[in-house]
Amino acid sequence: MDSREALIALNLIEHVGPVRARLLLEHFGEAPKILAASKSELLRVRNIGEETAEAIAAWEKTIDLAGELKRIADFDCRVLILSDETYPALLREIYDPPLVLYVKGELTARDKNAVAMVGSRLTTHYGLESARKLAYQLAYVGVTVVSGGARGIDTAAHQGALAGRGRTVCVLGTGINVIFPPENRDLFERVAAGGALVTQFPFNRNGDRQTFAIRNRIIAGMTLGTVVVEANLTSGALITANFATEYGRQVFAVPGRIDSPRSKGCHDLIKKGAKLCEGAEDVLSEFEYLFPPSNKPPSAADTGVLPALELSANEQKVFDALDREERSIDEIIRKSGLPSSAVSVALLSLEMKRAVKQLPGKLFVRNA
Repeated sequence: MDSREALIALNLIEHVGPVRARLLLEHFGEAPKILAASKSELLRVRNIGEETAEAIAAWEKTIDLAGELKRIADFDCRVLILSDETYPALLREIYDPPLVLYVKGELTARDKNAVAMVGSRLTTHYGLESARKLAYQLAYVGVTVVSGGARGIDTAAHQGALAGRGRTVCVLGTGINVIFPPENRDLFERVAAGGALVTQFPFNRNGDRQTFAIRNRIIAGMTLGTVVVEANLTSGALITANFATEYGRQVFAVPGRIDSPRSKGCHDLIKKGAKLCEGAEDVLSEFEYLFPPSNKPPSAADTGVLPALELSANEQKVFDALDREERSIDEIIRKSGLPSSAVSVALLSLEMKRAVKQLPGKLFVRNA
């Protein structure tokens, strides 16, 4: 058994979390030796009690390591450990980094420039549109957008990043084969194809309050900063923001209506020192060193020449459904023949490319 397999096994054992695992590794030197140790040897390790020692000593009777390794192979995912080059460097710095990370897709060196975007599951239209636009703008300039794949703001953040043809990482609070929420199956496939699905939980693990809180710690830990788009005072997004503060990372909050309960959490963060975020430039200004002027392509203002407009198939259909007359989103859906979700994403992308303009009342026209 090699170290990777031993760490996968340890991750399957109840009562062995990252902190206890670190103490065990410091004592025994390597993971296989932990699994080979007797109960009495395990009890000599600081903070390892009877229950934990018993669980580790009896692991072969309770843990199906062979089955887990087969599931990993069959699902075509990878398991990263702390010593792997592609294990997120920022995550490695926190107090209790995950022993293992199950990854579907690919983590790359580009993901060191990552920003988390989180918010409520129960959202307003304003919150969803803000998340999509911010994620689009960040992804478009090369920032990896990390979120948790939940309904609401998380989903909008992933959609916006994909529309911007950038990278996005979805950190799950479940096993990597568990699709939750179920309606995000297609979204998760798209994320894995161009970015990555990530979790510390073994196969078939369903989510609960504890796993989602642990998921939030990973989101905050692997990113330079966390943007909270919309959250009430009890939202789990504030847990992510608290982790980001604990790790010394920047926290941003998008302001909302003063009479909306959905904005109370963001306003509270701003009162406590979070940076007010009205657009991607507010995030990028904190990390200017990542985007030195010499690395930025010349803009149309610099060259005097507008770049050729490149449109996806859906963007082209939506663009063709528009003209200089104001069109409602229902008219665009009818003329383009696309589902409403595809039209919303395409319109967002076309807005970012300045090909179309949104007018008051959710009306759209082609840009002059």
